[in-house]
Amino acid sequence: MTALDYAIVGSGINALAAGAVLAKAGKKVALFEREAVAGGCVRTEELAPGYLYDPLATTFVLWVTGGAHAKLAGDLERHGVEFCTTQTPTGALLPNGKALTYSTDRATNVAAFNAASAGDGDRLSSDLDAFAQDADLLFGLMGGDPWSLQTASMLGKQAWKRGPRNLAARFGEALQPMRGWLETSFDSELSRALWAPWGLHAGLPPEASFSGQMGQIIGFALEAAGAPIVKGGAGKMVEALSAIIRENGGVVHLSAPVEQVTVKNGKATGLRLRSGQEIKAGGVLASVTPNQLYGSLVDMPERKENLRKYRYGRGNFQLHYALKEAPEWATEGLDEVQLLHLTSGLDGVSKASNEAERGLLPDMPTICVGQPSVADPSRAPEGGAVLWLQIPDTPRVIKGDAAGQIATPDDGSWDNEVREAFADRVEELLAAHIPNLKQNVVARKALSPSDLQGMNMNLVGGDPYGGACSIDQFFAFRPFPDSKRHSTGVKNLWQIGASTHPGPGLSGGSGLLVAEEILG
Repeated sequence: MTALDYAIVGSGINALAAGAVLAKAGKKVALFEREAVAGGCVRTEELAPGYLYDPLATTFVLWVTGGAHAKLAGDLERHGVEFCTTQTPTGALLPNGKALTYSTDRATNVAAFNAASAGDGDRLSSDLDAFAQDADLLFGLMGGDPWSLQTASMLGKQAWKRGPRNLAARFGEALQPMRGWLETSFDSELSRALWAPWGLHAGLPPEASFSGQMGQIIGFALEAAGAPIVKGGAGKMVEALSAIIRENGGVVHLSAPVEQVTVKNGKATGLRLRSGQEIKAGGVLASVTPNQLYGSLVDMPERKENLRKYRYGRGNFQLHYALKEAPEWATEGLDEVQLLHLTSGLDGVSKASNEAERGLLPDMPTICVGQPSVADPSRAPEGGAVLWLQIPDTPRVIKGDAAGQIATPDDGSWDNEVREAFADRVEELLAAHIPNLKQNVVARKALSPSDLQGMNMNLVGGDPYGGACSIDQFFAFRPFPDSKRHSTGVKNLWQIGASTHPGPGLSGGSGLLVAEEILG
């Protein structure tokens, strides 16, 4: 192999985004993926004959509203990527059958929230309008390089416009936890229940700093773009990004685990594969966790203390169904909700999150029910359906069962018996609201935190967010307090992926930021 301009470790959304942008700019790039399939957390498989499902990530709202898509949209469309969505991206369903849905139309949402409790809809609209006034600032901080001249200039202009104290006050407001936002803006438990689970999708329980602001960000994005999925499965996105790389002279190598980043005189010079093959490159981008990078790929003993302190978050549990017939919800109006949260409300979300944090299988887990075949009928045979379930709060290491019903191994591991028993618990909660569920199951597949790590080693203990997203490990402090941009301390070696700014999600943000830094 001739020398590369850039070698990229991994093939997740950030690696693919970086590879596509660099390749289109004329750089000779190659991606090296340890697994036999590209995509990291983005993939599509067959659950049963004729039924397609995304085992891991599925919703691309952060992609379609982000900078990587702005650069690559035309190429993706040319390679067959089509986004599908309904007009009802999310909703909440309480155990008593009461539900509230959220659409892409503001007036509809205001009316629905006001019906839940007088004034809730008006305050929702007011909060989202206030967020919209600061959207450029907040999205600029979340998606931009925190150490760039562009960010410094933006903050300088904001300080001049608002005054330094008022700008600091706005940042203080952004640290509000989800519970703080919901209890001061909404009187109805149903209104609160709709938003409470959404912080979990950023790894943030209701009491975490910034989770309230994250809820408003998500509400703003869902109203603007819905909850888009890729027609034919998320794997189509991987195929298209890989095609962009290949048509511009790049390569995506599969079953090619990287053993070491080669370094000479403090400068990255390429890779050594497990096969022994040496890859020469002018620079290396590593889409891995800090432990993989500094504990395995490069020898940096000075990072030992950082690695000791770096924390991973709660685990994730996936449950998928292939159904002969579409689910018949006992509550009307839920047929086209793409991401419905089955929850007992704000306190229920907090309780389940706390139980998982303490190593317990939640008694009443928060369940996110995705209905991808509603927006994309091609994922199931005519008349059939697939359900994509995510339980965003499960323990990485099991210390017991909050309900006292599931026997758990003494070593804290997820074995097949515990996985299926927990899946049965989730199914019982779901079947209470879908009477025809059990009779129509063609196939069911559960993925425990241990299974997720087996599919993608970046999912440490099943944590899908590359590390806890608490405020001390976020923004300019991700992954470490002294982190600067995506530099590693080794020249021409960059870290990208969920463990780096701007954090987790299918935006391709860190890959884009490093590609733009390289290209100037």
